[in-house]
Amino acid sequence: MKWSDLPGKHSLFWKLALLLVAFCLLMIWLSWSWGRYMEKQNQYLSDDARTTLTRYAGEAEQAWRQAGVAGLDSWLQGMRQREAGWVGVIGSDLQSLSSQQLTDQEVQHLTYLRGLEWPIHSNSLPWLRVPFPDTSSVGSLVIELPRRFMPGHYQLFWRVITNGLIPGLFTLLLCVGLYRLLVVPLNSLREQANAWRADQLGVRLSSQTTNRMDELGELGRAFDQMSERLQSTVALQQQLLRDLSHELRTPLSRLRVASDSEEDLARLRERIGREVDGMQRLVDDTLQLAWLETERTPLPDEAIQVQALWEMLTENACYESGWPAEQLSCTVDAACWVSGNLNTLAQALENILRNAIRHSPADGRVRLDARRDGEYWHLWLEDQGGGVAQEDLQRIFDPFIRLDGSRPGNGGFGLGLSIARNAVQRQGGRLWAENAGQGLRLNMRLLAYK
Repeated sequence: MKWSDLPGKHSLFWKLALLLVAFCLLMIWLSWSWGRYMEKQNQYLSDDARTTLTRYAGEAEQAWRQAGVAGLDSWLQGMRQREAGWVGVIGSDLQSLSSQQLTDQEVQHLTYLRGLEWPIHSNSLPWLRVPFPDTSSVGSLVIELPRRFMPGHYQLFWRVITNGLIPGLFTLLLCVGLYRLLVVPLNSLREQANAWRADQLGVRLSSQTTNRMDELGELGRAFDQMSERLQSTVALQQQLLRDLSHELRTPLSRLRVASDSEEDLARLRERIGREVDGMQRLVDDTLQLAWLETERTPLPDEAIQVQALWEMLTENACYESGWPAEQLSCTVDAACWVSGNLNTLAQALENILRNAIRHSPADGRVRLDARRDGEYWHLWLEDQGGGVAQEDLQRIFDPFIRLDGSRPGNGGFGLGLSIARNAVQRQGGRLWAENAGQGLRLNMRLLAYK
């Protein structure tokens, strides 16, 4: 596995790994520290027990020093009233220092004596050896551990706490961390999807989700972008339907008038045919614009010579408009080759050319020119239609726009420029307008063919 294959530093993988590693280290520390503490509590004598047994040894030593055997006998008699188990005092030779003689069974117990610091694993009461406090003394107290001093009284309770409650608590904290890390943003995504299902396309994710730098943050930003695109697409389609219905009313009204008129059949057919052709173009352009706005499939690239494309388009334009070819000039160098899709670029340039002819005077001129700009070609087409107001230079690319100005024509731009702009943008280019000279200049920036 290469280093390049590892997730990025902001990846969700590292957050999950850090959380799980911290949880494992915490559980290991808990097992070690708490385990030692519980072992001490359940297998070793408590401090109170050690203090009491040491005090007993000190009392035995004091009785031995003060009165010898008689003192020990008196002290042992008192101890039998205080403690229920066996109590004795022995010397270094494991012989009793009192007058009480040791039985064989008691001698056998003396071979298995435990110290105060020893662990206690058995449930039976052990015999403990507690040396006299004075280290110069040779005696020791031997006592059967009183039941109340036996460790592990709450062993079952602490096992439940240690092996059940505490791991469960830390696991719950881990689940809370995973929930905040994973489930909370996923719930936000689910709520946004449910909002879409309820046609609430304006709902957006919170900044807490979209500002994350991991995969869930990228997914949240993608959701918001998709929501914005979906909202704009629906709004565009609704607007197109409203505009289309509005635009169709005029030719339909004229058709109604024509059908009720008393004109001769030839003129009536010609009028109906003209209106039907206009409506057909309007419907086709509307469908084409809707497709360009929603389609995101990459177009195949090919080498396109702008000069040859212009010659093909001007031939059709001259036939449709009746303009002579001399009024449509091209000063683009033959070396101007751009990268794009031929059909889409031809459609864009044809719509721009038709718009320029429609808004120019009958004796006007339309000119196409270009210059190389780094990795791009900058093309511009100028007409002599008088231009548009500065504040309307962006509006002319809106569908069905109608301007009140000095440009010849019907004052409208229809769908041609909207289709052209979307077609150019689909090829990674840019289309914008500016006033220049006697008319309007439409600029195109297209990637040069290498």
